[in-house]
Amino acid sequence: MPDLESLRLLVLVGELGSIGRAATELGTTQPAASKRMASLERQLRLVLVDRTRRGSRLTPAGQVVSDWARKVLDEVDGLLTGAEALRSERDAELRVAASLTVAEHLAPGWIGQLRRAEPGLYVGLQVTNSTAVLELVRSGEVDLGFVESPNLPADLSYRRVAADRLAVVVPPGHPWARRRRPVRMVELAATPLVVREPGSGTRETLEKALARAGGGPAQPLLELGSTTAVRSAVVAGVGPAVLSVLAVGADLADGRLVEVSVEDIDLRRALCAVWPGGRRLVGPAAALLDIARRAGP
Repeated sequence: MPDLESLRLLVLVGELGSIGRAATELGTTQPAASKRMASLERQLRLVLVDRTRRGSRLTPAGQVVSDWARKVLDEVDGLLTGAEALRSERDAELRVAASLTVAEHLAPGWIGQLRRAEPGLYVGLQVTNSTAVLELVRSGEVDLGFVESPNLPADLSYRRVAADRLAVVVPPGHPWARRRRPVRMVELAATPLVVREPGSGTRETLEKALARAGGGPAQPLLELGSTTAVRSAVVAGVGPAVLSVLAVGADLADGRLVEVSVEDIDLRRALCAVWPGGRRLVGPAAALLDIARRAGP
């Protein structure tokens, strides 16, 4: 596997047009950078850089790999930012709680952007389900929360920051994956599903959508405490599930999961920031809310 430093080098060569300038940016020598780039090309069995007297530029293959590398580096930055925020939970200057979908896919990027603007800021992040996030905000244990729940209490202030959609997903071998017609809503309601625990925003959104469409509550086949666990169970063939497209987008693109159309049911939802009612957000909390509103999908 290519190491992260080699991927950073490739991206910098594309941006700066020179292995030497990229080496300086990384704090290494040009010979060492050239050796690292040659090693990366051998690993991938691709010519990534066109070296000339005027400098270095990426080949067409190098440009594609550089774009992929940038995505990997962004994900790693999100992982490190999220991990630091989790470690900083107790003594943070800004205390944040987020439901699992938001915490896994959006919050690290938002917090990372805030930290780049305010390098000295100490941010703590608690990850739990939407119901627990609301309680943490209500009790004053956190300054700002992010939830995916469709049921927002009147005693809290809230603001929509992003849109999301749930999808009914099955593994490729499931009978629903080969259906030409959409699954009927009553059929979905009657089918045992792999679901999140009560209190999860994903579970509440599904239940509310079924109720609006005139169906009964979802029939749990297996109840799990995280989106990742539900997704893994579906991939393993345990049963269908309803999950955020943020969580299963890569699986749908790669063919590990198949999205099933369902008649007469709306599975769209808003992702919202919440804070104590009647209070005006200021300082880092207000800045994070603004970042989330501008960056959220």
